[in-house]
Amino acid sequence: MTRNHPSFRESVDRMFSHAASLMKLPPGLEEKIRVCNSTYTVRFGVRLRGAIHTFTGYRSVHSEHMEPVKGGIRYAMSVNQDEVEALAALMTYKCALVEVPFGGSKGGLRINPRDWDEDELERITRRFTYELSRRSLISPSQNVPAPDMGTGEREMAWMADAYKRLHPDDINAKACVTGKPVTIGGIGGRVEATGRGVQYAVREFFRHPEALKRAGITGELSGKRVVIQGLGNVGYHAAKFLQEEDGCHIVTVVEYNGTVHNPDGLDIVKLRAHITETGGVEGFPGASFRPAGLEGLEDECDILIPAAVESVITEENAPRIQAKLIIEAANGPVTSDGDDVLKKRGIVVIPDMYANAGGVTVSYFEWVKNLSQISLGRMERRYEEHRNRLLISEIERLSADSGLAWTMTDGFKEAYLHGADEIELVRSGLDDTMRDNYKKMQEVWFEDDRVGDLRTAAYVVAIRRIANVYGSLGL
Repeated sequence: MTRNHPSFRESVDRMFSHAASLMKLPPGLEEKIRVCNSTYTVRFGVRLRGAIHTFTGYRSVHSEHMEPVKGGIRYAMSVNQDEVEALAALMTYKCALVEVPFGGSKGGLRINPRDWDEDELERITRRFTYELSRRSLISPSQNVPAPDMGTGEREMAWMADAYKRLHPDDINAKACVTGKPVTIGGIGGRVEATGRGVQYAVREFFRHPEALKRAGITGELSGKRVVIQGLGNVGYHAAKFLQEEDGCHIVTVVEYNGTVHNPDGLDIVKLRAHITETGGVEGFPGASFRPAGLEGLEDECDILIPAAVESVITEENAPRIQAKLIIEAANGPVTSDGDDVLKKRGIVVIPDMYANAGGVTVSYFEWVKNLSQISLGRMERRYEEHRNRLLISEIERLSADSGLAWTMTDGFKEAYLHGADEIELVRSGLDDTMRDNYKKMQEVWFEDDRVGDLRTAAYVVAIRRIANVYGSLGL
């Protein structure tokens, strides 16, 4: 008989409760932090193709200990209240963990985007925005959505425009959503942000020998074999950056319509182009193909990156996972039961609430940019270049006056004189966020034997920060 796995929401609650049990929280505070404050269900009709079609959407607000609340909106037929509430809870803990000053929220529309033309999707999205706006569930100061599964820059542009039309006197209207195109107030690096954050998380882990020892990993990141599940926006960018910039070998890619494998590594850019052209991974040159399924997660590798949907590693397949390190690029890819198995086997999991926090971190930068009405770096970039030029000129003068044959290496002068632009500042801020907050997780992981793993450490750090906010408010 098939065992019933814990739901996504049950897994999140179990992981939270385990971490909270290790802490000395005031009576009632654990429950206050855990529960979801509110969930709104909206149903609306849109006339399409000669008939009225009714759509169901959700927006859940988990915690308003800080405002605005923040969280993506996904378009998928699997959207339901439990899923949205679980994702909203994860957003609360994620924002607290990486010190982004937002509460947690999440939304979804039960729809298959592939079933509708672009103009139809736009009408649906604009009507959904209207329903959210009526209930203050989209607002620069209260609730700020972002892209998620099935949505992207296009949908955020429609939502921002619809909100502005509903609130023409709001000077901060652009900040009502993040993940917009750069041309209408978005920020450089947002599209790649979650995948880039995954890369930075892996890099930071490999900077700590004791962490590598616990995972049974030796050597540098370069040359490590990686299995990726899901080559959407997050999985693609994580794989691309790890391959091109860190020398990793992406040996397996698991997609919903099949799995491809090459022990010498797959060219991720060419594979993505093949998927775009053919609609799937089958037939990719130089790779073996397997039909749809999750068996590819069990391929031999050093690092496994599930970057698709929740609950793909369970108590059933966790005993067969061969990776030494798992990076949760998706939300909730490991169930609580599966997590228990992985811990017993000594497999280290870098948890979703940290590993995929790049998106909300860069969304925060975009939100700040919109509120300040100025691009990052615009005021200081040329001044920085001027000061660097003065320094280089003085060094060159002193070298000439002293008769020294002193020269700069090729490209150094140009690189040094270049002032940081927006995307460089975004990457710097994201890298700093991922570095600093990994170290705080690791401190808890190493200092308290009861913690036992990085996920529990992440929850402890997040819960402690939320509890401190409530304490400051006198609650």
